[in-house]
Amino acid sequence: MDIAVIGSNMVDLITYITEMPKTGETLEAPDFEIGCGGKGANQAVAAAKLGAGVMMVSKVGDDLFADNTIKNLRRYDVDTRYVEKVQGVSSGVAPIFVDRDSHNRILIIKGANNHLAAADIDRAAERLKACKLIILQLEIPLATVYHAIDVARQLHVPVILNPAPASRELDIAYACQCDFFMPNETELEILTGMAVDSEANILAAGRSLLSRGLKNLIITMGHRGSMWLTGDSVHRVDAVPVRAVDTSGAGDAFIGCFAHYYVGDGDVKHAMKYASAYAAYSVQGKGTQRSYADAAQFHDFLATLHQE
Repeated sequence: MDIAVIGSNMVDLITYITEMPKTGETLEAPDFEIGCGGKGANQAVAAAKLGAGVMMVSKVGDDLFADNTIKNLRRYDVDTRYVEKVQGVSSGVAPIFVDRDSHNRILIIKGANNHLAAADIDRAAERLKACKLIILQLEIPLATVYHAIDVARQLHVPVILNPAPASRELDIAYACQCDFFMPNETELEILTGMAVDSEANILAAGRSLLSRGLKNLIITMGHRGSMWLTGDSVHRVDAVPVRAVDTSGAGDAFIGCFAHYYVGDGDVKHAMKYASAYAAYSVQGKGTQRSYADAAQFHDFLATLHQE
Protein backbone atom coordinates (compact mmCIF):
# COMPACT_ATOMS: atom_id res chain seq x y z
CA MET A 1 0.00 0.00 0.00
CA ASP A 2 1.10 3.56 -0.72
CA ILE A 3 -1.43 5.29 1.54
CA ALA A 4 -3.47 4.34 4.61
CA VAL A 5 -6.54 6.42 5.43
CA ILE A 6 -7.65 6.06 9.04
CA GLY A 7 -10.98 7.79 9.28
CA SER A 8 -14.59 8.19 8.43
CA ASN A 9 -17.06 7.12 5.83
CA MET A 10 -20.50 8.67 5.43
CA VAL A 11 -23.59 8.36 3.30
CA ASP A 12 -24.12 11.74 1.62
CA LEU A 13 -27.76 12.87 1.39
CA ILE A 14 -27.43 15.81 -0.98
CA THR A 15 -30.27 18.29 -1.49
CA TYR A 16 -29.85 21.02 -4.10
CA ILE A 17 -31.74 24.13 -2.98
CA THR A 18 -32.61 27.60 -4.22
CA GLU A 19 -32.84 28.87 -0.64
CA MET A 20 -32.91 27.50 2.89
CA PRO A 21 -36.43 27.35 4.40
CA LYS A 22 -37.25 29.58 7.35
CA THR A 23 -38.47 28.13 10.63
CA GLY A 24 -41.78 26.40 10.01
CA GLU A 25 -41.56 26.89 6.23
CA THR A 26 -41.69 24.13 3.60
CA LEU A 27 -40.01 24.72 0.25
CA GLU A 28 -39.61 22.53 -2.82
CA ALA A 29 -36.01 21.66 -3.74
CA PRO A 30 -35.08 21.05 -7.38
CA ASP A 31 -32.91 17.93 -6.96
CA PHE A 32 -31.65 15.26 -4.57
CA GLU A 33 -28.90 12.61 -4.70
CA ILE A 34 -27.52 9.89 -2.44
CA GLY A 35 -23.80 9.23 -2.62
CA CYS A 36 -20.94 7.66 -0.70
CA GLY A 37 -18.85 10.18 1.20
CA GLY A 38 -17.16 10.96 4.49
CA LYS A 39 -13.89 12.83 4.65
CA GLY A 40 -11.78 9.69 5.10
CA ALA A 41 -13.49 7.70 2.36
CA ASN A 42 -13.43 10.68 -0.01
CA GLN A 43 -9.68 11.13 0.44
CA ALA A 44 -9.09 7.40 0.01
CA VAL A 45 -11.15 7.24 -3.19
CA ALA A 46 -9.49 10.34 -4.67
CA ALA A 47 -6.02 8.85 -4.21
CA ALA A 48 -7.14 5.41 -5.42
CA LYS A 49 -8.81 6.77 -8.55
CA LEU A 50 -5.50 8.38 -9.47
CA GLY A 51 -3.74 5.05 -9.13
CA ALA A 52 -2.41 4.96 -5.57
CA GLY A 53 -2.56 1.75 -3.55
CA VAL A 54 -4.89 2.69 -0.68
CA MET A 55 -6.16 0.92 2.43
CA MET A 56 -8.81 2.17 4.86
CA VAL A 57 -9.27 1.65 8.59
CA SER A 58 -12.88 2.58 9.30
CA LYS A 59 -16.24 1.50 10.75
CA VAL A 60 -19.70 1.12 9.21
CA GLY A 61 -23.01 0.34 10.89
CA ASP A 62 -25.22 -2.70 10.49
CA ASP A 63 -27.84 -0.90 8.39
CA LEU A 64 -28.68 -0.94 4.69
CA PHE A 65 -25.92 1.60 3.95
CA ALA A 66 -23.05 -0.55 5.26
CA ASP A 67 -22.65 -3.13 2.49
CA ASN A 68 -23.03 -0.45 -0.17
CA THR A 69 -20.28 1.63 1.44
CA ILE A 70 -17.86 -1.31 1.49
CA LYS A 71 -18.81 -2.30 -2.07
CA ASN A 72 -18.22 1.27 -3.22
CA LEU A 73 -14.72 1.38 -1.72
CA ARG A 74 -13.84 -1.93 -3.33
CA ARG A 75 -15.10 -0.64 -6.68
CA TYR A 76 -12.29 1.91 -6.55
CA ASP A 77 -9.74 -0.75 -5.44
CA VAL A 78 -9.50 0.53 -1.86
CA ASP A 79 -8.41 -2.28 0.47
CA THR A 80 -11.31 -2.76 2.95
CA ARG A 81 -10.06 -5.61 5.14
CA TYR A 82 -10.07 -3.17 8.09
CA VAL A 83 -13.45 -1.60 7.33
CA GLU A 84 -15.61 -3.35 9.92
CA LYS A 85 -19.28 -3.35 10.93
CA VAL A 86 -20.55 -2.26 14.35
CA GLN A 87 -23.66 -4.10 15.47
CA GLY A 88 -26.65 -2.08 16.63
CA VAL A 89 -25.29 1.22 15.29
CA SER A 90 -26.16 3.27 12.22
CA SER A 91 -23.63 4.11 9.55
CA GLY A 92 -22.44 7.70 9.41
CA VAL A 93 -24.74 10.04 7.51
CA ALA A 94 -24.16 13.55 6.11
CA PRO A 95 -27.15 15.66 5.00
CA ILE A 96 -25.73 18.24 2.59
CA PHE A 97 -27.50 21.33 1.25
CA VAL A 98 -26.05 22.90 -1.89
CA ASP A 99 -27.33 26.33 -2.99
CA ARG A 100 -27.47 27.78 -6.50
CA ASP A 101 -24.07 29.45 -5.98
CA SER A 102 -22.62 25.95 -5.33
CA HIS A 103 -21.94 26.72 -1.67
CA ASN A 104 -22.72 23.92 0.75
CA ARG A 105 -23.92 23.48 4.31
CA ILE A 106 -23.27 20.09 5.89
CA LEU A 107 -24.48 18.27 8.97
CA ILE A 108 -22.84 15.03 10.07
CA ILE A 109 -24.15 12.18 12.18
CA LYS A 110 -21.02 10.17 12.97
CA GLY A 111 -22.78 6.90 13.84
CA ALA A 112 -20.36 3.96 13.53
CA ASN A 113 -17.44 6.34 12.96
CA ASN A 114 -17.58 7.12 16.69
CA HIS A 115 -16.72 3.49 17.37
CA LEU A 116 -13.33 3.45 15.62
CA ALA A 117 -10.96 2.76 18.51
CA ALA A 118 -7.28 2.41 19.37
CA ALA A 119 -7.59 -1.38 19.22
CA ASP A 120 -8.62 -1.11 15.55
CA ILE A 121 -5.43 0.80 14.80
CA ASP A 122 -3.35 -1.78 16.63
CA ARG A 123 -4.91 -4.65 14.65
CA ALA A 124 -3.93 -2.93 11.43
CA ALA A 125 -0.41 -1.98 12.57
CA GLU A 126 1.47 -4.53 10.46
CA ARG A 127 -0.25 -3.32 7.30
CA LEU A 128 0.20 0.32 8.31
CA LYS A 129 3.92 -0.26 8.74
CA ALA A 130 4.23 -1.03 5.03
CA CYS A 131 2.55 2.24 3.96
CA LYS A 132 4.35 5.36 2.82
CA LEU A 133 1.81 7.81 4.28
CA ILE A 134 -1.11 7.88 6.74
CA ILE A 135 -4.00 10.35 6.43
CA LEU A 136 -6.22 11.30 9.39
CA GLN A 137 -9.26 13.54 9.88
CA LEU A 138 -11.49 14.43 12.87
CA GLU A 139 -14.73 12.59 12.04
CA ILE A 140 -13.57 9.82 14.41
CA PRO A 141 -12.86 10.13 18.18
CA LEU A 142 -9.95 12.38 19.06
CA ALA A 143 -8.49 9.66 21.29
CA THR A 144 -8.31 7.38 18.24
CA VAL A 145 -6.64 10.13 16.18
CA TYR A 146 -4.04 10.64 18.91
CA HIS A 147 -3.35 6.90 19.14
CA ALA A 148 -2.98 6.67 15.36
CA ILE A 149 -0.41 9.48 15.47
CA ASP A 150 1.49 7.67 18.23
CA VAL A 151 1.46 4.42 16.23
CA ALA A 152 2.58 6.21 13.06
CA ARG A 153 5.56 7.69 14.91
CA GLN A 154 6.50 4.26 16.26
CA LEU A 155 6.27 2.83 12.73
CA HIS A 156 8.13 5.81 11.19
CA VAL A 157 5.30 6.50 8.73
CA PRO A 158 4.63 10.19 7.86
CA VAL A 159 1.19 11.62 8.66
CA ILE A 160 -1.18 14.17 7.15
CA LEU A 161 -3.71 15.48 9.68
CA ASN A 162 -6.74 17.18 8.18
CA PRO A 163 -8.48 18.91 11.16
CA ALA A 164 -11.97 18.56 9.73
CA PRO A 165 -14.44 19.16 11.13
CA ALA A 166 -12.40 21.59 13.22
CA SER A 167 -12.47 21.18 16.99
CA ARG A 168 -11.03 23.58 19.55
CA GLU A 169 -10.44 20.50 21.69
CA LEU A 170 -7.72 19.32 19.29
CA ASP A 171 -4.39 19.06 21.09
CA ILE A 172 -2.00 21.01 18.88
CA ALA A 173 0.89 19.13 20.47
CA TYR A 174 -0.33 16.05 18.57
CA ALA A 175 -0.70 18.07 15.38
CA CYS A 176 2.93 19.12 15.76
CA GLN A 177 3.96 15.46 15.62
CA CYS A 178 2.41 15.17 12.14
CA ASP A 179 4.34 15.91 8.98
CA PHE A 180 1.52 17.98 7.44
CA PHE A 181 -1.38 19.85 9.04
CA MET A 182 -3.98 20.68 6.38
CA PRO A 183 -7.01 22.84 7.37
CA ASN A 184 -9.17 25.00 5.15
CA GLU A 185 -9.58 28.69 6.00
CA THR A 186 -12.77 28.12 8.03
CA GLU A 187 -11.11 25.42 10.10
CA LEU A 188 -8.12 27.72 10.57
CA GLU A 189 -10.45 30.41 11.92
CA ILE A 190 -12.03 27.99 14.40
CA LEU A 191 -8.68 26.65 15.59
CA THR A 192 -7.07 30.07 16.07
CA GLY A 193 -10.00 32.39 16.77
CA MET A 194 -8.48 34.80 14.25
CA ALA A 195 -10.06 36.45 11.20
CA VAL A 196 -9.47 34.80 7.81
CA ASP A 197 -11.26 37.31 5.57
CA SER A 198 -8.14 38.18 3.58
CA GLU A 199 -4.95 36.43 2.56
CA ALA A 200 -2.99 38.64 4.94
CA ASN A 201 -5.19 37.52 7.84
CA ILE A 202 -5.00 33.87 6.74
CA LEU A 203 -1.22 34.18 6.72
CA ALA A 204 -1.23 35.72 10.21
CA ALA A 205 -3.52 32.99 11.54
CA GLY A 206 -1.34 30.34 9.94
CA ARG A 207 1.81 31.78 11.46
CA SER A 208 0.17 31.77 14.88
CA LEU A 209 -0.20 27.98 14.53
CA LEU A 210 3.32 27.56 13.18
CA SER A 211 4.66 29.35 16.24
CA ARG A 212 3.27 26.47 18.32
CA GLY A 213 5.55 23.97 16.59
CA LEU A 214 3.85 22.74 13.40
CA LYS A 215 6.22 21.39 10.74
CA ASN A 216 4.29 22.01 7.52
CA LEU A 217 0.98 23.89 7.35
CA ILE A 218 -0.99 23.73 4.10
CA ILE A 219 -4.15 25.87 4.05
CA THR A 220 -6.76 25.34 1.36
CA MET A 221 -8.60 28.57 0.58
CA GLY A 222 -11.24 27.76 -2.03
CA HIS A 223 -11.17 30.27 -4.87
CA ARG A 224 -8.03 31.83 -3.37
CA GLY A 225 -6.03 28.65 -3.95
CA SER A 226 -3.75 27.13 -1.31
CA MET A 227 -0.83 28.19 0.84
CA TRP A 228 2.09 26.19 2.27
CA LEU A 229 3.79 27.63 5.34
CA THR A 230 6.90 26.43 7.11
CA GLY A 231 8.96 28.18 9.74
CA ASP A 232 10.79 30.30 7.20
CA SER A 233 8.86 30.18 3.92
CA VAL A 234 5.49 30.75 2.26
CA HIS A 235 4.45 29.18 -1.05
CA ARG A 236 1.15 29.98 -2.80
CA VAL A 237 -0.67 28.01 -5.48
CA ASP A 238 -3.49 29.71 -7.37
CA ALA A 239 -6.86 28.04 -7.78
CA VAL A 240 -7.74 26.79 -11.26
CA PRO A 241 -10.72 28.84 -12.51
CA VAL A 242 -13.73 26.70 -13.45
CA ARG A 243 -17.51 27.03 -13.26
CA ALA A 244 -18.40 25.42 -9.95
CA VAL A 245 -21.53 23.28 -9.70
CA ASP A 246 -21.00 21.67 -6.27
CA THR A 247 -18.03 22.32 -3.97
CA SER A 248 -18.81 19.37 -1.66
CA GLY A 249 -15.71 17.24 -1.16
CA ALA A 250 -13.33 19.61 -2.93
CA GLY A 251 -11.02 19.77 0.08
CA ASP A 252 -10.96 15.99 0.28
CA ALA A 253 -10.16 15.81 -3.44
CA PHE A 254 -7.23 18.16 -2.82
CA ILE A 255 -5.86 16.04 0.03
CA GLY A 256 -6.29 12.71 -1.75
CA CYS A 257 -4.57 14.02 -4.87
CA PHE A 258 -1.81 15.71 -2.83
CA ALA A 259 -1.14 12.43 -1.03
CA HIS A 260 -0.93 10.48 -4.29
CA TYR A 261 1.63 12.80 -5.85
CA TYR A 262 3.56 13.40 -2.63
CA VAL A 263 4.22 9.69 -2.05
CA GLY A 264 5.33 9.52 -5.68
CA ASP A 265 8.20 11.97 -5.54
CA GLY A 266 8.15 13.85 -2.21
CA ASP A 267 7.79 17.22 -3.98
CA VAL A 268 5.32 19.35 -1.98
CA LYS A 269 5.00 22.15 -4.54
CA HIS A 270 4.43 19.65 -7.33
CA ALA A 271 1.77 17.85 -5.27
CA MET A 272 -0.01 21.12 -4.38
CA LYS A 273 -0.17 22.22 -8.00
CA TYR A 274 -1.81 18.99 -9.11
CA ALA A 275 -4.08 18.92 -6.05
CA SER A 276 -5.38 22.39 -6.88
CA ALA A 277 -6.26 21.28 -10.42
CA TYR A 278 -7.83 18.05 -9.15
CA ALA A 279 -10.05 19.95 -6.71
CA ALA A 280 -11.10 22.29 -9.52
CA TYR A 281 -12.09 19.32 -11.66
CA SER A 282 -14.21 17.95 -8.82
CA VAL A 283 -16.36 21.06 -8.31
CA GLN A 284 -17.60 20.91 -11.91
CA GLY A 285 -19.71 17.83 -11.08
CA LYS A 286 -22.33 17.01 -8.46
CA GLY A 287 -21.56 15.02 -5.35
CA THR A 288 -18.22 14.03 -3.89
CA GLN A 289 -16.54 10.80 -5.00
CA ARG A 290 -18.48 10.56 -8.25
CA SER A 291 -17.12 13.96 -9.26
CA TYR A 292 -13.48 12.92 -8.81
CA ALA A 293 -11.39 12.24 -11.89
CA ASP A 294 -9.62 8.98 -12.55
CA ALA A 295 -6.06 9.13 -13.88
CA ALA A 296 -7.10 9.31 -17.55
CA GLN A 297 -9.74 11.98 -16.97
CA PHE A 298 -7.32 14.06 -14.93
CA HIS A 299 -4.65 13.77 -17.61
CA ASP A 300 -7.12 15.06 -20.19
CA PHE A 301 -8.18 17.91 -17.89
CA LEU A 302 -4.58 18.96 -17.37
CA ALA A 303 -4.05 18.95 -21.12
CA THR A 304 -6.93 21.43 -21.58
CA LEU A 305 -5.35 23.73 -18.98
CA HIS A 306 -2.04 23.73 -20.81
CA GLN A 307 -3.79 24.71 -24.03
CA GLU A 308 -5.41 27.77 -22.47
